[in-house]
Amino acid sequence: MNPTPRTVRHFIDGAWREADSGRTVEASSPVDGQVIGTVADGDREDARRAVSAARAAFDSWSGRTAYERAEVLHRIADVCSSRRDELAETLTHDQGKPLLAEAYPEVDDLIGYWTMAAEDAVRLEGSLPPSRNPGTMALLVRRPLGPVAVITPWNWPYTMPAQVVAPGLATGNTVVWTPAPSTSVCSELLMECIVEADLPPGVCNFVTGPGPEVGDEIAGHSDVAAVAFVGSTATGRSVAARSAGKTQLLELGNNGPIVVMDDAEVESAIEGVLVGAFLCGGQSCAAAERILVHETIHEELVGGLLDAVTREVRLGDPFAESTTMGPLNNEAVAEKMDAHVRDAVETGATVLVGGERAGRFPTDLYWQATILDNVDPGSVVAREETFGPVAPLIKIRSLEDAIESTNALDYGLLSAIYTRDLGTGLRFAEGVRSGVVNINESSNYWETQLPFGGRAGTSSGVGRVGGRFAAEQLTELQTVIVSPAKG
Repeated sequence: MNPTPRTVRHFIDGAWREADSGRTVEASSPVDGQVIGTVADGDREDARRAVSAARAAFDSWSGRTAYERAEVLHRIADVCSSRRDELAETLTHDQGKPLLAEAYPEVDDLIGYWTMAAEDAVRLEGSLPPSRNPGTMALLVRRPLGPVAVITPWNWPYTMPAQVVAPGLATGNTVVWTPAPSTSVCSELLMECIVEADLPPGVCNFVTGPGPEVGDEIAGHSDVAAVAFVGSTATGRSVAARSAGKTQLLELGNNGPIVVMDDAEVESAIEGVLVGAFLCGGQSCAAAERILVHETIHEELVGGLLDAVTREVRLGDPFAESTTMGPLNNEAVAEKMDAHVRDAVETGATVLVGGERAGRFPTDLYWQATILDNVDPGSVVAREETFGPVAPLIKIRSLEDAIESTNALDYGLLSAIYTRDLGTGLRFAEGVRSGVVNINESSNYWETQLPFGGRAGTSSGVGRVGGRFAAEQLTELQTVIVSPAKG
């Protein structure tokens, strides 16, 4: 299935336009290496123009009622729904995820984000706390922040922008969005859907180009009030420094475990590991980067996991109905997978299945589902975020071991535990520094109306997305004190 290559342009101040420099870059598919688009190669001047448009549009957009803005978001949801097939197919070409298993579900979640943000916006409330003085009234009112810079990754190129852009627009902010270069083609299609809903000029702007230029410019621009970034910890720290003094919403890296205790329901744990390690080819901030398994059930889990991977994980053409895992998105993440698996083996791990690139597909980005046993806790794969299809197994002896191992790293986004004892699960949740803890669910389990984000003081970011919590992040409280006139 070879699509017609798309021409990807910026959308600034209500108009599609080429990069100011005139430069373009070719985009190729991780699926087969075919060129799928020509992308405007933006720079700081393009970014500044977009911020200026967002600033100029803010007063008018924020002055609309929540119901008027909600109507626009419902229109965006309707457009996405009407273009569902095109969105899913373009996502598979550009990102590499399987069409039926993952691309269509992401589009459906995308539609839900617009609808949820629209409904959350009309329910956003302030409060009326009591005053100490008779006759005086205190009001706490939520106000939009201003232009919001949104810098998004390539693993979920529809839903991760939507989880910020949708509530940002719904609450009266304007937006400048720059997507990851390796998924600019499908991102531009999403921007088309937003444009088709007929937003006023400048309300939502879209600029493609390298992060060190476009992303850096919008993060640091004096007219930007808030910055939302989803991506690696290293880049997130740079974004945080560049945007000092602004509201920040940073969803960064993770190496969170799935813990399997001695009383766990092993079949459920195995299914959880499959989802945690191999959903989106492991390219997820909530991936099961470590499997901490109690030594008494280690052999049972290993045997069942091997059978399940062989039976259920099918690497292949992501357009084929039977495929459950497609190629990795880009060469950099494939090389990282190479290095982490190689280091694990050199430090004593055993490859039970997989362990290398598949080597029989149109590109070299197809990596086999991999299980590593007896992984050294000090190895790179056990300490850093791999972002690939790997399940590293590490033995533990107790709940205390699990908590200590989880907290040994500076990440704090998400962790999961399988146990039949609710008390054990709750003690784990209380003891670990994780923003989200799943008990008897995979590490990748999340409901979009719930808050999601890293624990403060860790390397996994600050702030929360999800439902009304994102709307609260992208607004601020204004205190209004009303006293009776004294004259």
